[in-house]
Amino acid sequence: MLYPVYVHPGDEDHAHGVTFPDFPGCFSAADDWADLPRMIQEAVEVYFDGETGDLPPPTPLEKLASDPAYTGGTWLLADLDLERINPRRIRLNVSLPATLVARIDRYAAAHHLSRSGFLAQAAERRLQE
Repeated sequence: MLYPVYVHPGDEDHAHGVTFPDFPGCFSAADDWADLPRMIQEAVEVYFDGETGDLPPPTPLEKLASDPAYTGGTWLLADLDLERINPRRIRLNVSLPATLVARIDRYAAAHHLSRSGFLAQAAERRLQE
């Protein structure tokens, strides 16, 4: 899921800093721009480790872009892997045709996902339509 993050560009002596408007108190940094996605994911996983609540929905970037608290940097939409974040999970039983389950399992394995992770992503995408 895409969440807005604000990047404070670094320089030769300072790392690029990251602020997460939707996760107060969650921060990250990286020396290289290419490392930001990995560091962002890691920071959010640590932030929610042991939490039992649900993730807040992402704040629309249009709302944040005019906020005077964010100056001197740039916005980035971070694609967070929600399967790796530990908010409260609910176990449920579903019945699906065996052929569909086999197709889901092949797709999930090819994309390094669990069956639950695939179904959660598919549901999230459909619900965003």
